[in-house]
Amino acid sequence: MLISGRSITMNSTMDEMNLLHHPPTHHLVARDISEEIDLEIGPGDDDPPFATTPLIAVSQEPTSAEEPEEQKALLLVSHTPSENQDLTKLQQVKRKKKVVKKWREEWAETYKWAYVDMNEGTSRIFCSVCREYGRKHRRNPYGNEGSRNMQMSALEEHNNSLLHKEALRLQMASKDKSLPIVERPIYVKPLMSKTAGSIVEAVFRRDPHDVEFIQSVQEVVHSLEPVLVKNSQYVHILERLLEPERMIVFRVPWMDDKGEPHVNRGFRVQFSQALGPCRGGLRFHPAMNLSTAKFLGFEQTLKNALSPYKLGGAGGGSDFDPKGKSENEIMRFCQSFMDELYRYLGPDQDLPAEDMGVGPREMGYLFGQYRRLAGGHFQGNFTGPKIFWSGSSLRTEATGYGLVFFARLLLAEMNKELKGLRCVVSGSGKIAMHVVEKLLSCGAIPITVSDTKGYLLDEDGFDYVKFSVLRDIKVQQKCLRDYLKSYTRARYFENTKPWNESCDIAFPCATQNEIEQSDALNLVNSGCRILIEGSNMPSTPQAIDILRKGKVLIAPAKSASAGGVAVGVLELNHEYNLMHWSAEDFESKLQEMIKQTYEKSIKEANNYGFPKDSPEALVHGGNISAFLNLAQAMSDQGCV
Repeated sequence: MLISGRSITMNSTMDEMNLLHHPPTHHLVARDISEEIDLEIGPGDDDPPFATTPLIAVSQEPTSAEEPEEQKALLLVSHTPSENQDLTKLQQVKRKKKVVKKWREEWAETYKWAYVDMNEGTSRIFCSVCREYGRKHRRNPYGNEGSRNMQMSALEEHNNSLLHKEALRLQMASKDKSLPIVERPIYVKPLMSKTAGSIVEAVFRRDPHDVEFIQSVQEVVHSLEPVLVKNSQYVHILERLLEPERMIVFRVPWMDDKGEPHVNRGFRVQFSQALGPCRGGLRFHPAMNLSTAKFLGFEQTLKNALSPYKLGGAGGGSDFDPKGKSENEIMRFCQSFMDELYRYLGPDQDLPAEDMGVGPREMGYLFGQYRRLAGGHFQGNFTGPKIFWSGSSLRTEATGYGLVFFARLLLAEMNKELKGLRCVVSGSGKIAMHVVEKLLSCGAIPITVSDTKGYLLDEDGFDYVKFSVLRDIKVQQKCLRDYLKSYTRARYFENTKPWNESCDIAFPCATQNEIEQSDALNLVNSGCRILIEGSNMPSTPQAIDILRKGKVLIAPAKSASAGGVAVGVLELNHEYNLMHWSAEDFESKLQEMIKQTYEKSIKEANNYGFPKDSPEALVHGGNISAFLNLAQAMSDQGCV
């Protein structure tokens, strides 16, 4: 029976269409440089990529043992009912060999649309849009690794394939204009000891999709390697610490102003109560998920442990986006959110605080519903800037001011001062705006702020008048581009980050992993020498490696943002009345707390072989000091 080439093409097209309705399940796997990956060929993938001749029937011609392996061929035989027909046309087609190449780290920048995943026990390169690999797109998407032109040609053909086009069409037709974001591959840092490696491997096996959490764990375990080598009893304590005490995931239904129902997902991870009741932020953001909640809870646990106060750590929030919502919609959502969460809160259990998307308005709604559900008792269990229920009018400035004080402390150790230094700030929320404000009072020159659409650059630097304009723009929830209406010499760059601007100090205050590998290179080349982390884990592991090689001193958020932790504790202590503190007294107390945190970090870094002048000293010292405090408490309390 003759089969035409056209029917083969139609069948291939239908196969590709069926893949869209039955996508395979993928699981992220760790990869390392020079790890061998089968890019295309596997069991059952021996078909040639382009069928230029009609395929009639396939059989394998027996070959003698003397013939070399390369001479084995597939015979394309034309079969008809006539018994006397001779086999006159034979075509030899070489069997395609198994193509195995090595993943190279520089490919990640060139092929941002791709990621590594497992398929039937084999590592392959998948498309981030339609989630298929290799010949499912007609050709290996990486082409010839030795030729950039062939790589680009393969990429163009990949993007033109029917399967990819259909995935893009469905993406544009979807309600939210986007398909679910594919988790990026997890970057595995090499560890010196097998014990540390086994701890990270156990976390990865348990939660392979928690990318942010695994990244945070790797950084901490890397710092703790000398501690684990010196004190083997800490291994089991660390294993217990890396598993949260309690994870709460719940449904949050709410009604919009049109009477239409919506549902979001709520999270609260009470990571550790070994040192005291949990305290940590609530984040309302569309990208919020359980991995982010675990990462925030883990970071907050270490941050609180590094402070002189007895607090545990927690993190949470919801994938609800408050942007574009009315006051009533936000209030209804907050009330529904608290209807479930209030069962797990209390002055001796969990103390929620502000984070991204949660400000004084949201905290007020949350506290009001909590007070109503808790029986009407007025308990100051939340921390935030509202005087009437938390007792502080200085809470919101503490974290931002503390970052600037930490930078000034580091410069003093170098016999330098902050005055006149150019500073790049990312973000334009509460922390970023107070960083800019305090930089102005110290005589520094802040030149940038950013939002979700891009960043604003004022080469002359912001002053108090310009800062007032910025603050009004944020209060009115407008885009930073509106700043150009008042100051035409300024520039606004869309869809870019401020890290390529010439600066002396950088203050990332937006979100996690905002500084990628290319951004780190830009920072080093732009002259940046100090990076003060305002947001939790603002740099990717690859970026951190570049910053350290570039001798950029990193002040981790665990240490630099200790001001927010300290003032949050004082708010809950009725012996302190911050309302009667002057601004000078408040700043003096804040600087004292920052100095204590700095000295503890440097001390532990020196104790475990990290010199004071090392770019890694503050990061490793802070992680070690926090862990030792937690380990002591967990050891005293037994295996609980």
